[in-house]
Amino acid sequence: MNVKRLLYFLIALLIINLLAMLYLINMKTMKPQRDMSEIKIDNYLNVVTRYDSIDFQLNSDYTARFQYELCQFIAKRSGLTVQHHFENDLETAIRKLEKNVYDVIAQNIPVTTENRNILAFTVPVGQTRQVLVQRKKDDSDSVLFISNQLELAYQTIHVTKNSPAILRLKNLSEEIAEPINIRELYGYSSEQLFNMVANREIDYLATDIDSALKNAGLFKELDFSTNISFTQLQAWALRKNSPVLLDSLNVWITDFKQQKGNL
Repeated sequence: MNVKRLLYFLIALLIINLLAMLYLINMKTMKPQRDMSEIKIDNYLNVVTRYDSIDFQLNSDYTARFQYELCQFIAKRSGLTVQHHFENDLETAIRKLEKNVYDVIAQNIPVTTENRNILAFTVPVGQTRQVLVQRKKDDSDSVLFISNQLELAYQTIHVTKNSPAILRLKNLSEEIAEPINIRELYGYSSEQLFNMVANREIDYLATDIDSALKNAGLFKELDFSTNISFTQLQAWALRKNSPVLLDSLNVWITDFKQQKGNL
């Protein structure tokens, strides 16, 4: 009887030790929460956006002005210092967001089911659609000019890494029952990608209409008339475990849009 009790005691002790070890491992791997209370203690909000002319420059571009002025509005309303960071790669921005390096991804990110699985989104800040960038019809260019989605079959379409166009192109491939070759490009700004199409380094690029319209004046030889998606809502993104920050951002963005009379 004493042997059984000793055995039970040793088993219980082993289980307690295992649970304690798992708890300590979990505590070490857990990221400390960074929500509005932690941000207020530090008194700064880390905002990341792309380093190109679409997202964050104070110039004549409407989207750029909106992003810049919204950050200024948030700084004034919250009393926080908004620190600006730049990343061309959305995946890198998301990874650093999860590590609490950044608090908000201030880019016009399409709100898709796939994106909602990993990110929390603010109220919409804009809307967009995906278009095909290609060279205009030219007798000296032997590359097919694509005028409808059926002609995407068997073509190689270039996209930026983690582009929302990837999912749309995969769905289009199913819809037309033909393969579409998708190639992701890494570390390029929108201007560089458009330049690659213009210089015949690549033939087709899928991108959002905002980038297309912004670059239309720089690349007169390019065409953006072929749509590959319907209109999608866009929003800023943040961690799912920052609900108070999300609520605050929604209030500030809504107030800002009402002042501007936008959306």
